Amino acid sequence: MSERHPTDPTAGDFNGLRQLVDTLPSHWYFDPAHYERERATIWWKHWVYLCRADALAETRSFRTFDLVGQPILLLRDEAGEIRAFYNACRHRGAALCREPEGRLPASGISCPYHAWNYRLDGQLARIPNAGRPHHVPIADTALHPIAVKVWRGFVYANLAGAEATLGDNFNANLEQFDRWPLERLVVGYRLTKRIRCNWKVFWENYNECLHCPGVHPGLIDVVPIYRRGIMEERDDPNWRASADRDDPLYQGGLKRGATTWSVDGQSLGHEFADLTASERALGYHYMTSLPSHYLVLHVDHVRSSRILAIGPEETELEIEWLFPPETLADPAVDIMKACAFSARVMQEDGEVCELAQRGLHAAPHTHGMLMPEEYDVWRFQEWVRTSLGSE
Repeated sequence: MSERHPTDPTAGDFNGLRQLVDTLPSHWYFDPAHYERERATIWWKHWVYLCRADALAETRSFRTFDLVGQPILLLRDEAGEIRAFYNACRHRGAALCREPEGRLPASGISCPYHAWNYRLDGQLARIPNAGRPHHVPIADTALHPIAVKVWRGFVYANLAGAEATLGDNFNANLEQFDRWPLERLVVGYRLTKRIRCNWKVFWENYNECLHCPGVHPGLIDVVPIYRRGIMEERDDPNWRASADRDDPLYQGGLKRGATTWSVDGQSLGHEFADLTASERALGYHYMTSLPSHYLVLHVDHVRSSRILAIGPEETELEIEWLFPPETLADPAVDIMKACAFSARVMQEDGEVCELAQRGLHAAPHTHGMLMPEEYDVWRFQEWVRTSLGSE
């Protein structure tokens, strides 16, 4: 079992760990029984990101999802409200919608197996019986509902119900993103891929930059501090020695002359008008919602990444690049300058995550150990332990 600490080993005037900390046990990354435990206590109890609200553009639009083994039907009803149900008929459990997306008929949701019909609020409307009697209490046979919430155009579902506050999932004060017009942004490009690693391996890679110098040549060029294998100024225990240096290598932010994450470091134009000077100067801002979602916000676009566990050793990523409508309407703008840059970073991350997964099977490697710079990996692993109720 990983070593536990009664106090935060990151407490102090720099961000790093101050003592040796063991990682999670290696078998937690590939053991099927442990994966089932995580499905039940993490994925089916926390808010999980599904899609953008504008993916259901019209009334009666629907999308289906596999939420880590649970079939989900998401739709927009006649009043424009987004609802979610288990994609299972109350008769004998047949999937109601077979396609990944589409538009329901005006008659509502009809089961393709025995034609039970439901209204868009989930209530059973009709059972075809050709005049023969039945004993089904129609008023008490609605579809099983799923709690759903929309935050600034992003749709989240919670299989355990709506008691948990959506804001509890986020790692930051959401007001700090108010100056980004997230609701009006439009998906300009989408990339879906599967990587052969446990979902936690991906999140751990996301939470450290020790790997950046050897893995991300393009990224460390645009973000010089990443070249040092750290993410922020105070990740260096000797940060005070460089506190007065006006250099992104030590202070963070984009390299001089760069304005965003793109192949040439230059913005695509149509920048977000309300950002502060300090927000523009930093050039990248992160928002995380465990276990399934993070955003990277720039001056001209936002990247949304959805993470879903597919099995003990497989993870699906869906990356969407969001832009103002005027950017996508401008024939002079090539959005692939931004998309190709971060797609390459994601490809590099996927490759090293798969390497990490393979090595975890080594019999003597019962657990790893964390370097001081991996304080956010420690925090993520503590979140996993807490979510599982581990002692």
